[in-house]
Amino acid sequence: MHGRLCALWNRRFRCGNVGFWLAPIPGQPREETVTGRPPNDLLRQLTHQDFELLAPHLQPVELAASHVLHHAGDDVAAVHFPCGPALVSFAVPVEDDREVESLLVGREGAVGIAAGRNPSLAYSRIVVKLGGSLVRLPLRALEQAQQRSATLQEVFSRYADCQFAQLLQTAACNAAHSIEQRAAKWIISAKESIGGAEIPLTHEQLAGMLGVSRSYASRVIQMFKARRILATRRGAILILDGAALEARACCCNDWVRKHFDEVLGGASPADG
Repeated sequence: MHGRLCALWNRRFRCGNVGFWLAPIPGQPREETVTGRPPNDLLRQLTHQDFELLAPHLQPVELAASHVLHHAGDDVAAVHFPCGPALVSFAVPVEDDREVESLLVGREGAVGIAAGRNPSLAYSRIVVKLGGSLVRLPLRALEQAQQRSATLQEVFSRYADCQFAQLLQTAACNAAHSIEQRAAKWIISAKESIGGAEIPLTHEQLAGMLGVSRSYASRVIQMFKARRILATRRGAILILDGAALEARACCCNDWVRKHFDEVLGGASPADG
């Protein structure tokens, strides 16, 4: 079974001489993963025995930006592990038909873990923010594997704790920091997940991350452009001065990274 799964990954995740690779993004380096595993940090943290419990049930999928994994109120039936540059966001509705991004998940983790060991309903709209490769795992298969392995259950329990910490920090960030600081933080988050300075992020997507209008997000980007910190191309933001962008970002990502390192010992969050 594991051999057939690896053969499937060979087709969906382009294979190098060692390990598996994502199909490259133009201008971006490929990323090698642990041999036989998708490029997701949470899956790479598992022991060989624990990964073997999940491997027969992992299903690679390619999803475009704006693909909705769950609407609010949907049954959560599967866990999704973003790979490489893919990013998934949790969009919480507020008044005036607006949504605010409350959580951003990248290759450090998974979406659906908070469902725990019981079926649950999605509270927010969960949407692919930056398209790419993900791995799907039926929630029932994860539950059965956790019943067989206390260490597997512990890893996912610790990740759920880290994800909750991200939510708390995001709430604090939204209340305490300026739009400029938060915009810089989100753009840095996307850069770190993708691994390159050109980010396929539109003004509208950034506005959704910040919970502001598109025109407001555009003004913030124009301010960064005037300072030669950012440039824009059609459907993308280009970071010209990473140090200057870091200087204008809040420190919320650092606090979350510290918690990830202490609890998970090495996985780093997609931030936000």
